[in-house]
Amino acid sequence: MSGFAQNTFNGLVSGAFYALLALGLAVIFGMLRVVNFAHGAFYMLGAFGAYVLLTEAGVPFWAALVIMPVGLGLLGMALERAVIHRLTTLDPLYNFLLTFGLTLILQDLVKLRYGVQSSPYATPSLLSGSVNFGLFDFPTYRVFILGFAVLLCVAVWWVLTRTRIGMVVRAATERPDLTRAFGIDVGRWVTPVFGFGIGLAGLAGVLAAPMRAVNPLMGADLIIVVFAVVVIGGLGSIFGSVAAGFGIGLVQAWGEAYLSNFPIVSQTIVFVVMAVVLLWRPAGLFGREEAPA
Repeated sequence: MSGFAQNTFNGLVSGAFYALLALGLAVIFGMLRVVNFAHGAFYMLGAFGAYVLLTEAGVPFWAALVIMPVGLGLLGMALERAVIHRLTTLDPLYNFLLTFGLTLILQDLVKLRYGVQSSPYATPSLLSGSVNFGLFDFPTYRVFILGFAVLLCVAVWWVLTRTRIGMVVRAATERPDLTRAFGIDVGRWVTPVFGFGIGLAGLAGVLAAPMRAVNPLMGADLIIVVFAVVVIGGLGSIFGSVAAGFGIGLVQAWGEAYLSNFPIVSQTIVFVVMAVVLLWRPAGLFGREEAPA
């Protein structure tokens, strides 16, 4: 029983990262129809930024938790206005190739400066140690990540569903054409929404720094799983992305724990789930079916 509970908690922590990254991808795709392959690179920059701030400027984790998402969000807004905005009227493949190229550039720039070796990032002293849950002890920092991610997702949900600005953004994200038909200027929200999505990726990177090795390729493998999460939840569905993120985290943790004798199955279980979901619901669990032409 304790083993199952511990695996479940590990899955929820992994799911917290998936949920934050998938939420950013969902709002970006929903409003811009841009498949932002560079999302993993910005996640990596969030972690590396926190590492550089600490080692070269003495800036602690708590300050980096604010500085990096805001800084990367502003960088994302500038990137959207300078480059991505110019390609939104073309086939989505163009922006996919652009963001893929941007990923390679960012990774190589970081590798050129810091090499390919993983760099440690110390856990904040306030969050060191473990918490006793009766059946098992769990690292305090991981408990913090789970609680912080859940509170952030709830806060974003509240803003999107209980405020006028949030309702406009949610409508423009999930039904942009219908929103335009009501006379709302969707283009006005494109740049800040893109920056918000990038900021979430940076925030997830800062959270990952004390728990995972900080290296230039840390976002490369993760982003593939996050894309699967977004597809499972439904492209452009905000709630679906968050729910699928936590769900896939659990599926992965249980698969690694109970299917360890079948490594191929445990490593590909996310994509098996994606295939099954798409066969059952091509638009994803919470996506909207497109009306036939």
